[in-house]
Amino acid sequence: MNPPKKGKQGTRGAKQIVDENIETLKFYRNCALGTTVFAFIIMQFLYSSFSVLFILSCIVQFGAYKFMVYMSKATYSESGQLLDSGVDLNMTGGIAEHVKDVILLTSICQVTSLISYYFWLMWLSGPARAFYLLWKNVLGPYFFQSPPAQPEMDEKKQKKLERKMKRMQR
Repeated sequence: MNPPKKGKQGTRGAKQIVDENIETLKFYRNCALGTTVFAFIIMQFLYSSFSVLFILSCIVQFGAYKFMVYMSKATYSESGQLLDSGVDLNMTGGIAEHVKDVILLTSICQVTSLISYYFWLMWLSGPARAFYLLWKNVLGPYFFQSPPAQPEMDEKKQKKLERKMKRMQR
């Protein structure tokens, strides 16, 4: 194992981001298609039909994949020069990380639901995590923030304010 490098982490170029985005999209496309086709074939042999949740999961996977394609779309000039690499899908802490989690969670639910339909309940962990992140990052700090502190005034300003208040009371 290599020791961590000291100093600033190197940045990646736009061309490298585009190449990594293509590989990431390929992986998640294959993951979604592979599990969907596998689950569909097994459902046809075992149950001779498929459930509404399976159809909904296919729609969710397709939508999540298309959203990732939209986010990572690179723009080129008329001469073919790369102008914008799109969003880096491998960036930690970004929205793409959550979209990738949705694809993986849905794939796991599709395959494990072949054992029992109760495995579809795992799908509820997605909205639960979304609510947790919303509470942690937006709602919790908003509701539990401390009131703004009153700025400390020196004696001169305090006396001036008191005189002004006395004049207003007259």
